[in-house]
Amino acid sequence: MQRRHDLDWVRVLAFCLLVLYHVGMYYVSWDWHVKSPQASHVLEPFMILSAPWRLGLLFLVSGAATAFLLGKGAHGFLRRRSWRLLVPLVFGMLVIVPPQAYYEVVEKLPGGYHDGYFAFWLRYLKADPDFCRGDDCLDVPTWNHLWFVAYLWVYTMVLWIALRIAPALSRRSLDAIVRALHGKGVLLWPALYLVAARLGLFPLFDSTHALVDDWYNHAQYFGLFVLGFAIARADAVWDAIESSRHAAGATAVACGVFLGVYFHAYVGDTLPPAALVWTQRVIWAVMQWSVIIAVLGYARHVSPGDSPVLRYLAAAVFPVYILHQTIIVVLAHDLKPFAMPPLVEGPMLIVATFALCFAGVEVIRRVPLLRPLFGLKPSQRPVPQRA
Repeated sequence: MQRRHDLDWVRVLAFCLLVLYHVGMYYVSWDWHVKSPQASHVLEPFMILSAPWRLGLLFLVSGAATAFLLGKGAHGFLRRRSWRLLVPLVFGMLVIVPPQAYYEVVEKLPGGYHDGYFAFWLRYLKADPDFCRGDDCLDVPTWNHLWFVAYLWVYTMVLWIALRIAPALSRRSLDAIVRALHGKGVLLWPALYLVAARLGLFPLFDSTHALVDDWYNHAQYFGLFVLGFAIARADAVWDAIESSRHAAGATAVACGVFLGVYFHAYVGDTLPPAALVWTQRVIWAVMQWSVIIAVLGYARHVSPGDSPVLRYLAAAVFPVYILHQTIIVVLAHDLKPFAMPPLVEGPMLIVATFALCFAGVEVIRRVPLLRPLFGLKPSQRPVPQRA
């Protein structure tokens, strides 16, 4: 059960990219909690290039991590995993996320909101349904960016139940996945699965992150989670991933060029022909899997080893993830009166977000009561040696 340091680095860098993406959400025309007065379409083609694969990669790595955790022993796994995920989720929804909803109400509610944060927070906890702008009402309490944690817990429970109720069938299915991914199958079959999900489910189900009605996202993310679980210790599959990295990288670049041109040409209300829409959806799914293969393949080829920096970042990344979006929203709103150009304000926002996140990590890791609220294990006190 040797630890995969390459996957640790992939997880850390993927979450760092998520921070950059959410800073970008402030400056694009897409709906978000707060918006820059200078929001435009400029960044959108670049942000779209990470959209197909960013979260899918995290779910695949999370599936592999789940396999390694379960491999340490099934006894108490459900309790440990639930404690590690649900406690930060509930705490986040009650304490960390409300400022995001508050500033969204302040900026978007007709006439603004002037009763102060504490009054809003009490209404938030009571699930007040009256924060509305026409027919658009804010659902509170909410998990906002913490939907990933909720989905990860649900996927873990579903897989665990399947392994408990039908262990033989589950193992045969996982073994069949591994056999199919030997050689060139590692490039082909997951890509075909993602293409089928994109063509069949994406036109029917919007991305909601609300769990109960998010079937396209479940198809792609749960599928990748299970795939990561299946291949975690399958060396032959990882060898195939590593040997496919160049082909996958070239495919990803070609798909990225197509998607960049497509979304630059058809921005706003400009509608493409139907045949081109379906082609774009196929290219989207192919790029999704190609980038994942390329990232995993190059990471395994480089094979970064253990280090104090990696151990620190691997532990810090979950608290940083929990904190980052609230910090971005608060900073972005409070920087508005300075009317800085995005080329100045954006990098400042990125640096300040990471600085405050890691400052928060330094506090959290030193306070025993805070550690479980941010997904950290209890601190290990040294055992005194007998004389």
